This record gives sequence, structure tokens and C-alpha cells, in this order.
Amino acid sequence: MTRKPSTRQLIDWDHRYLWHPFTQMQEWEQEEPLIIERGKGSYLIDTEGNKYLDGTSSIWVNLHGHRHPVLDRAIKKQLDNIAHSTLLGLSNPPAIELARELIRIAPKGLARVFYSDNGSTAVEIALKMAVQYWQQRRPEAGPKNTFLHLKLAYHGDTIGAVSVGNIDLFHSRFKPLLFSTLEAEPPYCYRCPLNLTYPTCRMACIDPIEEILKRHHRELAGFIIEPLMQAAAGMIPQPGGYLSRIRELCTKYDVLLIADEVATGFGRTGSMFACEHEEVTPDLMAISKGLTGGYMPLAVTLTTDEIYRGFLGAYVEFKTFFHGHSFTGNPLGCSVALANLEIFKSEKTLVRLQPKIKMMARLLEPLRQLPHVGDIRQSGFMVGIELVEDKQTKNPYPLEERVGHKVAMEARRRGLLLRPIGSVMILLPPLSASPSELRRMIEILRASIETVMQLSVSNQYSSPSTGPVAPLMSENKDVRD
Repeated sequence: MTRKPSTRQLIDWDHRYLWHPFTQMQEWEQEEPLIIERGKGSYLIDTEGNKYLDGTSSIWVNLHGHRHPVLDRAIKKQLDNIAHSTLLGLSNPPAIELARELIRIAPKGLARVFYSDNGSTAVEIALKMAVQYWQQRRPEAGPKNTFLHLKLAYHGDTIGAVSVGNIDLFHSRFKPLLFSTLEAEPPYCYRCPLNLTYPTCRMACIDPIEEILKRHHRELAGFIIEPLMQAAAGMIPQPGGYLSRIRELCTKYDVLLIADEVATGFGRTGSMFACEHEEVTPDLMAISKGLTGGYMPLAVTLTTDEIYRGFLGAYVEFKTFFHGHSFTGNPLGCSVALANLEIFKSEKTLVRLQPKIKMMARLLEPLRQLPHVGDIRQSGFMVGIELVEDKQTKNPYPLEERVGHKVAMEARRRGLLLRPIGSVMILLPPLSASPSELRRMIEILRASIETVMQLSVSNQYSSPSTGPVAPLMSENKDVRD
């Protein structure tokens, strides 16, 4: 029998063989990473048996907690049948049943499901569908093959998704590979690019968007937007009525509205999908992350029957959508996604979420008084806390100070795992997190901000390897309320 590797050995192998995403590996190789071995409910458990609250839902994917028995059973049951078969020329029951259920819960008017395996790819598919749709709907009118998006947008890391993104730190090096787009200022009320104040501004930031649509609608295939909240931009919320106004403008100027609900879908904003808050139906919608409750990689691009019919024709017309993946409609992923939707119904997830959303807002409010908390932004269970060097001027911290990283490392010492975006602390608990767990997360977050801000920048908080880790609890303590 092969002996189980020690934590030290795993760390050494990690440093020697792995290349981590969004990570400066020169620094990583000097750190002592946590190696997560198991999970239970709202907690992650490392190879030493230490437990940590999962403050990011394992990067925004986990909904009902780790090792939920219903999700576990769904995976095991499907394994007794088959792990995978292709959707190219075949079909399978879980993929069919899941498509039916998704159309039942999707914004009214979305009628077709196209499977893929991650959010970036779901976006890429939506972009390609939009371009091909216009080619086939009215070829005589000239090409509609560019896109409008908001600045600070993040829609994924594949080339098409990066082209409609606008976070220079992530995207600038790849500009030679990208296609040209049009972009507009987002409704970043805390740092309004128009130097106005909401609500007296009356959402003046929409006026330039209408001007772009008016001038360029003949060439625009679509306008892609994260409804309600620009997540990777640092949790930037949209004022009430903003999304519905964008829908009106897209309809008026005959431009497809593409909703990227990869981060905002499946209860994150308090509704199953963010579009529901303003009764908006997009023409195309990308979903992933919470689709399987955090268990399997699976994504979907939903679209209307009108767009679907634009791809119908005789074989020799080649109107087929020539796109697909080896694991499209994977039965394991579709089975656990079906179970995920069943949990929403059986556990009344969205109903039980509402008082917890209000409780989070109450618990977060006192943090506004901290001298370096510039803004707190919340939509449902999506929270961004922007830390600033000067609260009066809103002067941001220099990137090289890594203030967000320092706060995250302090939180880790106290038993909470976070992943900041620059100087914005991101809190996205599992939807199943209990009131006491939410309270503890915010207590730790506050204490960590206070501790780091009280200290001058020092090596003590520069990396996870400095100082002993003090996890929330050891393995032999029950993690339930």
C-alpha cells in the first residue's frame, strides 16, 4: 500500500510541479500554502485537520455547503450508470432533464440550452451565437460583429471573453490577440466617472451608452453585461432601474442583450438570477459557477427561440452552430446540477436566504465607521468592502502594498479564508451559511482590517508563511451550529 504523502511533501511537490492561476509563482514558492483535503458545510479542512470558514464559497461556486448529502448521492448514483457520453450525435437523460428544468426557472422567453464546461466558454458561445445569428438573419444589411461592454468588465479568460473585458491588469498583455469592441463607463457610484451623486444624477451614465447604441447599432451584435453586480471589478453594483433601462435601449436599437450571470446566478443576489430583480429577459444568458452547487465544471448558454430558429436550415446551407466540447452535457455534471436545483426547492433556499441577507447588511454597517473602509457594496450574498488610504479623498492604496492580501492573511490566521480583489475585500459565503457563521465571518473580517490598518506595512503580514496559523478550530470539534 502506498503511504499517504505528508503535508510537507505535498507542499514541496506543489512548489515543484504546479502552476497556480492568478498567482505570482515566485512569491508562492516562498510561501507555506494551505492544502485543503476535505470540506464540511461552510468549512474547509486542511491536511493538518484545521478548519476554516469558506468566505469565498471556493471562488463563488459552492451554494449549499461542502459534502451536501443530496449532491453526493447524485454523483454516486450517476456513476452507477455512466460517467460521460457525448452530445455530438447522441443525448443522455440528465442533460435533457436539466435543460427542461433550467428553462422552467430561467427568465421568461429563454427557450434553449447549449452546454459547455465553464463560465468563460459560456460567454464565448454567446458571442459567437450573436455574430452568426445576425449573419444568418439579415446578411444583406452588412456585418453586425462587434460588441459593447462596460469598462472594468470581466467575462472570462478565453480570447473572446477577454476581448469584451476591461481589467488592464488581467488583459493588457493579450491585446494583440483581441478583437476591437466599444466600451462605456460603468455605474461605479463610489468613484463616479462623471463626478455626480446618485440618485440626483438620474443615472446620467446611461446617456453615453444610448449615444453609442444610436451611432453604432448597425455594427453591434450585442451588449454584454453582468446584471446587478460587476463582480470581478470589485463588486460594483448597478442602481435600481439600470438593467431594465439597458434592456429597453437594446430592444430599441436592435442589439442583442447578453447577460453574464456566471457570478450572479443561482441565488447570489437573492433571486435565482439577477435579471429577475427587474423582470428582464436577455437574448442570451451565460451561467456556470453555482450551476452544480460547486461540485462539477458545467456551464450553459441560454437563448431565445427566435435566436435558435436563426440557425435552422437545410444541411447544405450550413447554418449549423459549429461549436462544441468533448464534455458538453456531461452526465455527472448534469445529474448533480439537477440535484442542486432540487435542493433549492426542498430546502426553500431563496426564502431562507432573505433574512440572512438583511442580517449581513446590519452586521456590515458598523464597518463603515472604520477609518480605512471607503465603501461597502452588497447585493444579496455578494459583498465588496473597498479599503482606501484616505477616506476623505478616496485615495486608493498603492497596488504594491497588497493591503487586501495582508487582510486576507490576517483573516486566515483567525480561521476565515478570503480572496481579495486588489484592495477590495470580497465576502461571498455559501448560501447555506448559518447566522452564527455569517456573524463570525464578519467579526473576523472586521478584526483583520483593524489589525492590519493599525500596523505599519511590515514583513509580518507579507505572506502566509509569516507567523503561526491559528485556525478557527481543530478537526475534533463539531462544525455545526
